[in-house]
Amino acid sequence: MKRVCVFCGSNPGADPAFARAAEQVGVALAARGLGLVYGGGNVGLMGVLADGALAGGGEVIGVIPQSLVDRELAHRGISELRVVRSMHERKALMADLSDAFIALPGGYGTLEEFCEVLTWAQLGLHRKPLGLLNVSRFYDAFIAQIDHAVAMKFIQPENRELLMVDESVEELLVRFEKFKPPLVRKWIERSET
Repeated sequence: MKRVCVFCGSNPGADPAFARAAEQVGVALAARGLGLVYGGGNVGLMGVLADGALAGGGEVIGVIPQSLVDRELAHRGISELRVVRSMHERKALMADLSDAFIALPGGYGTLEEFCEVLTWAQLGLHRKPLGLLNVSRFYDAFIAQIDHAVAMKFIQPENRELLMVDESVEELLVRFEKFKPPLVRKWIERSET
C-alpha cells in the first residue's frame, strides 16, 4: 500500500470533531509514509485533510475538475495537482492512483464517490480495501441501511465484508494492511427453471 484515497466534505460540517479527524487522517498517512489522494480542494474537510498530510511531510495528490479550479477551490500548496475535465475522470484517476479508500464525513459527493468504488469492489474490478471512518457516529444510519439491504437480500453477506468501519484511523489502517478480499459469489441471484 503506497497511497490512500480519502473522500470527504468540502464543508467542515457541524461537529468540530470532523475537522480534527480529517487532520488526524492526513497526519497518520504521512507518519506511515502513505501518500494521500483526494479531491484537490482547499476548503472544508478537504483542505484540513491535505494540510494535515503536508504538515506531516506527506505526499498529497489532488485531483480536481477544471470547473472547480475556475471557482478558485483548488489547493495550490500540495505536492501535485492534477486537473481533469470531469467528475467521471476525477473518480477514475483517483481510483487508479490509490491502493485503498477511506470516507470521512461528507455529503452527496462523498457518499457517491465512496459507493462507486465499493460497487467496483463488489463487481471484482479491484481488490483494494475500503473503510468508513465513523467520526462521532456520523455513518451509523448509513451502515444500518447497508445492513438492512443485506437482510433484504440486495447485498450479499460476502459483499458486506468489503466494507470496513472504524472510529480510529490508526485501527482502520492496520485493518487495511491485513485485508484479504473475501471470495465473492455472483451479486445477482437467479432462480433456475
